[in-house]
Amino acid sequence: MANHKSALKRIRTNEKKRVLNRYQHKTTRNAIKAIRMATDKSEASEKLSSVISMIDKLAKKNIIHANKASNLKSKLTRHVAAL
Repeated sequence: MANHKSALKRIRTNEKKRVLNRYQHKTTRNAIKAIRMATDKSEASEKLSSVISMIDKLAKKNIIHANKASNLKSKLTRHVAAL
């Protein structure tokens, strides 16, 4: 167990950040899944811009890798265009 005040604070802040990161990542994954399951092109294209924004935010915070973000955005855009 940590003995220093700063180490104890670091443990608390790390846990808060971990929970928030997991929530944001899971929310984004659910939104991506919703786009992939959508059958209506107009509905999917409406959701696409918000999902791309969510993906960019995850990449900016290093929750996901920048290349993974690019791949996801590319695949989702192609999927929506093909509907």
